[in-house]
Amino acid sequence: MEMNPRKIELPMEIHTGPGVIKNTGIICKDLRFKGKVMVVTGYKTFNIAAKDVIGSLEAEGFETEYVKVKEASMESVMMVKENLEDMSLVLGVGGGKVIDVAKMAATLAGLSFISVPTAASHDGIASPRASIRDGERGSVSMKATSPIGVIADTDIIIKAPFRLLASGCADIVSNYTAILDWKLAHRLLNERYSESAAALSLMTAKMIIKSADAIKEGLERSARLVVKSLISSGIAISIAGTSRPASGSEHKFSHALDRIAPKPALHGEQCGVGTIMMMHLHGGDWRFIKDALKKMHAPTTAYELGIEPEYIIEALTKAHTIRKERYTILGDRGLTREAAEKLAKKTEVI
Repeated sequence: MEMNPRKIELPMEIHTGPGVIKNTGIICKDLRFKGKVMVVTGYKTFNIAAKDVIGSLEAEGFETEYVKVKEASMESVMMVKENLEDMSLVLGVGGGKVIDVAKMAATLAGLSFISVPTAASHDGIASPRASIRDGERGSVSMKATSPIGVIADTDIIIKAPFRLLASGCADIVSNYTAILDWKLAHRLLNERYSESAAALSLMTAKMIIKSADAIKEGLERSARLVVKSLISSGIAISIAGTSRPASGSEHKFSHALDRIAPKPALHGEQCGVGTIMMMHLHGGDWRFIKDALKKMHAPTTAYELGIEPEYIIEALTKAHTIRKERYTILGDRGLTREAAEKLAKKTEVI
């Protein structure tokens, strides 16, 4: 069997803990960066974290500029990219949307990127993927460069709404069905499968479920636990060279909901509910998944997601049409309306 040469990009440095954001300037210096730095942030996260980041960079002699973004859209990405002319580095300081925009803009401009998350809501913190809204197509997962560094200040992350942390946990739990889908595609279509990436992804999901009782509001240790898990999930994606270890049928369901529901819930929350149902389709222990999500205070029903049952059923019937090239338990034909309704009722999602 001939081996294709592959490059695995991983973060060079990962800094987590209380107060690490104040070392941003020193970290960038140690990574041998000089010159001008662009800080991409959000309207809320500017005061929460970006001010400290800019202060720390300027104290080490970096020239800084900042730009605020509102949404993870192609317009935002291009707007940021246009401001990167003479920059040497891009920092994304904010939630998932900000990090995805900064990561994608840096990738298009051929610049290095450092991820500075203010919440632990999904595994984009350290992954080589960005979820960007692209016109009619809704959110699309795009290939991006892995962050060269991650600076995750747990003091800041634990102050974010607890719902975001629970959403991050649910995103990690969804690795369970993602791996089952990947194995299925490997068996049926001989899709390339990485044992090490799959093992890391599953170990991360098992670890977060084992620690579910320890994930509490306002507890710095909880933030550290979830951040580490999200980072290792991102690294599994880098090793695999595909988002397969952390994204399967449950993610297709979530992306379908994003397009259909008038007011979608958080990405991780939707993936968690998707995992319950996809686990049932795989013939696995869906109750185990449901109980774990409950322990983490993540939603397990349409009602808790704040989404009408009608949209859940419709998303289930449309999920197979998202990223058609990615084979999952949903197959090529997807679920009939009757089967979708039966599945959602059986798993008590509706």
